[in-house]
Amino acid sequence: MQAFTTHKGLVAPLDRENVDTDLIIPKQFLKSIKRTGFGPNLFDELRYLDHGEPGMDNARRPLNPDFVLNQPRYQGASILLARKNFGCGSSREHAPWALQQYGFRAIIAPSFADIFFNNSFKNGLLPIVLPESRVARLFDEVKAFPGYVLTIDLERQRVIAPDGDESPFEIDAYRKESLLKGLDEIGQTLQRADMIRAFEADRLARHPWLAKRIPG
Repeated sequence: MQAFTTHKGLVAPLDRENVDTDLIIPKQFLKSIKRTGFGPNLFDELRYLDHGEPGMDNARRPLNPDFVLNQPRYQGASILLARKNFGCGSSREHAPWALQQYGFRAIIAPSFADIFFNNSFKNGLLPIVLPESRVARLFDEVKAFPGYVLTIDLERQRVIAPDGDESPFEIDAYRKESLLKGLDEIGQTLQRADMIRAFEADRLARHPWLAKRIPG
């Protein structure tokens, strides 16, 4: 998992509430559990003017010019600004996969659905909760100033605007450490590999019969 320390990125505003996981990545694209290939179908229903299906050549599909991610000023955005209850709906882990594979490193919103919120941390995507009034002001600033960039300092837990104004955010200490070190749950477990091996060796010494093969 890619470590997250300080990130400076272009902001794209998705100005709608209750964005569910089926809108983030539609159900017809959930036929794979590989963590690759979902970025081109992020917000598929909004990005394209036709109905997408697995195997389609997205480069040939007509784009919706009114959708924010298709607008030239937001190309290369790596921070998504959203409204409340982002990521509601089903528990599909493909949603943070698709957002991350598109190029987003963080999402800022007044609130998130719980399962999406948890899944994001497990996949290196940072969901940041800011007060609704602050998010509303950010929407105004992003729309008013092309090329609007925010800096996210995870160590200090601050979102920093171009004028230097800082917005603090809360994050669980374990999740913060995991992101700073770029460790998912497996990575965190492997950090304790020596302890695990020592435990297994001690258990085997005390219960040697565990090593015997059970007759088939």
